[in-house]
Amino acid sequence: MGIRKIAFAMGILGLILSLMVKPVEADENQAIIINKSNNQLAFYEEETLQEVFPVATGRTEDLTPEGEFSLVNKVKNRPFYKRDIPGGDPENPLGARWLGLEVPGDWGHTSGNIYGVHGTNEPSSIGTYASNGCIRMHNDDVIWLYDRVDKNIPVYITSSSSSFSELAEEFEVD
Repeated sequence: MGIRKIAFAMGILGLILSLMVKPVEADENQAIIINKSNNQLAFYEEETLQEVFPVATGRTEDLTPEGEFSLVNKVKNRPFYKRDIPGGDPENPLGARWLGLEVPGDWGHTSGNIYGVHGTNEPSSIGTYASNGCIRMHNDDVIWLYDRVDKNIPVYITSSSSSFSELAEEFEVD
């Protein structure tokens, strides 16, 4: 094979490789753990607990799913489509930020559109079992988290009497 043919083949191969899209991988340096038993959310970065926040979870134990999920989308002032309430409206129950979770279901995955960690227009609900399945936070807290958290990180939801450090070890966060 001549040098030109080899160079041409290498050029084509390089072009093909450069066009291939690499899937986004989870950031190994961040994780969220939500404990439904005490309605708290812990944010880990670089294997270190950064902050713990009070949250509200599902009105019944089965409404907020448990397991390992992925944070797949981030939205500022997300509209509440169910009642056609625009984002940023004081009546919007989703508050200032939305961190969507991909949760498996009977018909596939939710793509971050059904379950999420979000703000609320009902701050008195924080610390209680009040939601339809999402994790509610105070708006200032979810803005803080939104500004720091990357997409595609693991989110662990559990109901446990273990401490966050024990849960982090169990989930191999630290």
